[in-house]
Amino acid sequence: MSDNRNLHSANKAKQDEFYTQLSDIENELKHYKKHFKGKTVLCNCDDPRVSNFFHYFAYNFEHLGLKRLVTTCYKNQERDLFSQNDSERAIWLEYFGDRNGNRVPDPEEIGIHYFNGDGDFRSAECIELLKQADIVVTNPPFSLFREYVAQLVEYKKMFLIVGNQNAFTYKDIFKLIKDNKLWTGYHVGHTLFGVPSSYSIPDFYDINDKAKLRSNGYVIDENGKLWRNLGNICWFTNLDIPKRHEKLIFYKKFNSAEYPFYDNYDAINCNKVEDVPEDFGGVMGVPITFLNKYNPEQFEILGMESSAGYDPEIVGIPRLKDGDARPAINGKTTYARIFIRRRKEA
Repeated sequence: MSDNRNLHSANKAKQDEFYTQLSDIENELKHYKKHFKGKTVLCNCDDPRVSNFFHYFAYNFEHLGLKRLVTTCYKNQERDLFSQNDSERAIWLEYFGDRNGNRVPDPEEIGIHYFNGDGDFRSAECIELLKQADIVVTNPPFSLFREYVAQLVEYKKMFLIVGNQNAFTYKDIFKLIKDNKLWTGYHVGHTLFGVPSSYSIPDFYDINDKAKLRSNGYVIDENGKLWRNLGNICWFTNLDIPKRHEKLIFYKKFNSAEYPFYDNYDAINCNKVEDVPEDFGGVMGVPITFLNKYNPEQFEILGMESSAGYDPEIVGIPRLKDGDARPAINGKTTYARIFIRRRKEA
């Protein structure tokens, strides 16, 4: 059994247990149908009894041509992380498709199995299920995102997972993006998540001030149910999709007034991705939102700078002088920047 101390503390401190809506899953997964034919899908951060991921794949099993569906549930005796139910043991469900011809996943067609341990995705039991899977699709805890992705990479799995765009700035995640081993899916931006009944609103918010709650990312619907609205959500994947090959079209021309060089890097600044000059062949610093539109056939990612410290492995280009490593213009630092260069053939 794995050591769950980090998992427990992450839940209490971060409250990052979010339930993805079925409509959001449907809107993203419709772009990936060709990847699932004949495949075993694993959803290993879900309570299969309430998971919309299990619902989506079970009801679309034949449509997608799946081979097998496995969904696991984590159980902590002190507090559930992935479950709203009061189960005594962690379980995993297994579905091989419709057997009685009604094209509905009936209870008698779903195999229920019990874990000896707690169902933590890092446990030996869950890793064994991971080894059997072809594609992993789920919404992992955001506070454990790096560890979760590292496991997927270690076991060489294809995946499609929900994450926070802040992960772009994680050294290990950015390296995967730079090396074209991970990229973003279709949906980017605001996402409304369900939360467990134990989820608490900070005391300084008035529960009756719905306008203020909404402006701070909390939504209470007409039935009194609490939702969390997060604005920087995206899907991360290593499944090839048409979006990844869409060529960006630019129309602006380079001029030194609009595109100044940084004080500390031999690169020009672009405040918006759409403002990238079409006729500049050198290094350009662009906002991290560029990663949502990145076409590896059109551009090369050289590195990124988002902190005061200089890490040549991450930054990717030489620094012209010592001091604050954040890109600066006339002594004033910019926001985080991705350093890119247009490929010659583009």
